[in-house]
Order: sequence, then C-alpha cells, then structure tokens
Amino acid sequence: MKTHDFWYDLPEELIAQTPLARRDGSRLLALDRRTGKMAHRHFYDIIDYLRPGDCLVMNDSRVLPARLLGCRPTGGAVEVLLLRDLGSDCWECLVKPGRKMQPGQTVSFGGGELTANVQSMQADGNRVIRFRYQGIFLEVLAKLGKMPLPPYIKAELKDQERYQTVYSRAPGSAAAPTAGLHFTRELLEKIRAKGVTEAFVTLHVGLGTFRPVKAEEITQHHMHSELCMMGEETAALLNETRAKGGRIICVGTTSCRTLESLVNADGSFSPKSQWTDIFIYPGYRFKAMDGLITNFHLPESTLMMLVSAFAGRESILAAYAEAVRQRYRFFSFGDAMYIGDVESPAAP
Repeated sequence: MKTHDFWYDLPEELIAQTPLARRDGSRLLALDRRTGKMAHRHFYDIIDYLRPGDCLVMNDSRVLPARLLGCRPTGGAVEVLLLRDLGSDCWECLVKPGRKMQPGQTVSFGGGELTANVQSMQADGNRVIRFRYQGIFLEVLAKLGKMPLPPYIKAELKDQERYQTVYSRAPGSAAAPTAGLHFTRELLEKIRAKGVTEAFVTLHVGLGTFRPVKAEEITQHHMHSELCMMGEETAALLNETRAKGGRIICVGTTSCRTLESLVNADGSFSPKSQWTDIFIYPGYRFKAMDGLITNFHLPESTLMMLVSAFAGRESILAAYAEAVRQRYRFFSFGDAMYIGDVESPAAP
C-alpha cells in the first residue's frame, strides 16, 4: 500500500489557527464504521453516541511548555524544543539553528535563570542537552517556556490552557492529545450521569507522531517509540466493561495506540507500562477498541492510516472530502470525528 493512497486535498484556510471560545462547540462528523454513513452534529452531541456501560479511555498526559527561546554567548538567538527527559537534567531536544548548536555550545534562557550545554548530537540530528537551574525544573520551565504548537499554527495562543485537556495531570508531552481538547468538565459530568465510565492511560506524545511518512510503501516506515502506561484501576475498569458487554471508546489516537499496545493476547487488560512503536494501518485487526473520537489528520500521515484501518480507507477519504465540502475546521484546534456505531444513536 502506498503512502499517497492516504492523500487528500485540503484548502489551507480550513486549518484552524485558534481554538473556539467554547471547547465543546466544535462540529462533529459521526461516521458509521460498518456502513460509511455520516451525520453532522456538534461535539456536545457526542453523548448521543455513548451508551450506559460504555467506557471512555482518555490520555491524561499534560503538555510541557517545552519551547525555549534563548541566546548564545555571542548574542545569537536559538530555539530549543524539549522532546524527551533522559534523566540527570538531560533532555533530547530539537534545536534551531542546528549549525550553531554543536556539542560544547552553551545557551542562556531568561537572562541566565536557566542555562544549558549541548552534550552530543544524535543520528537523527536531535541534540542531547544538559540544563542547569536553581529550584524545580518544571517550575522554571512553566515560567520561561512556551507551548510547542504545531508548525501549521501561525497564530499566538493567548491562553496556554487551551492546548491542555481539562483532565490532563501527568506532565510530559511535546504535543497535546488533541481529540480531548473538545471536552468540558460539564460535558464529562453529563456523560458520567448517563452511566458511561472514564478510564485514564498515559502516553507522552512526542513530535515523531507528526513526522511525515517519507517512504513510498507504508510498510517501510518506522514509527518512533513512546512510553505508554496503564494503571491497575484502568485495567480493572476495562476488564469490567468487557465482561458486562460495554464498549471501549478511545478519545484520540494516542489512547488507541496505548490500548492496542498493552492489551493481552486474550483481549484482557493488566497494569503495565512499556515503550511502543506500534504502527496501525489497513489490515490491522483491532483487539481493544470499539469506537474512536478523533480530530481530522494531516494527509499521508500515520494517523490517517490508523483511522483508515479502523473505518476503511474509502470511508475515511469520503468523510474527509465531505468535511472539506462542509467547511469543517482541521487539525489540532479543529473539529472532531466520532467513528463507531452511528446509525442508531440515542435520541438527542
């Protein structure tokens, strides 16, 4: 299967630059994964597609303000993006300009409140950087760092919390699990009142999720590794949901990849954590997920391949074409999809 099989034409003006004033006011395209039929709703209608006994699985990772703007001793400006905590105050980072950030280079942030030294260069061009500071690193980062918005978002984010889910609690991501951005606390309360349970997993999103697929054949693409975690409470709740005939609905592709990585061979769940480089594309047989809430993804991306594996490539491309015709908003701050049982939702 070719990477170009997952391409679609997207007018640039449909790429959402800012979040809506109301999180759950975004539009919702509901796609029946069995028939390909579609319905156009709003995100607050998601409750109509959930049933008592279902379980929503959400990634509780919290985005770090991981974009740091600093300067070299010569005064030259540099940008450092934290990707992964390596321990001992060392981080794997993306840097700009790369030619100026060679091993041994020092950098200062916030007038010297935070300093850094480039330790080494990795094969992919990323740098290992050691930081020096007084106090608690995450507090220093909260003061000096900026949200690492995707490159297709040009507008400045006025409220940093709008790039966090309302249930985020485990700092560590370099990008938001954006499907969850649509939920409000009030909507989640209504969903709980309907008899739908919530389970949390953690996968700290790395920028590798968004790296373009450069291989012509998708099977030649290699995914980056990310650490995913499932606790005892979540495992027990998922097993109970299965035993009682409820559905497991993942909020976002990161929750999907976590469950599909951690599910046991017999379909049960147990507490565990591991690194995953799972690559889900058409032909994959899902073992854990019954429904998916997700945003609209970039053409030819691994995430387009994942949703195509779940609903069928032709159905997904048809849904995306319809979303373009209907002028939906795309990507991180854009509108949402529900993929699952759609034709007979509960009465609005």
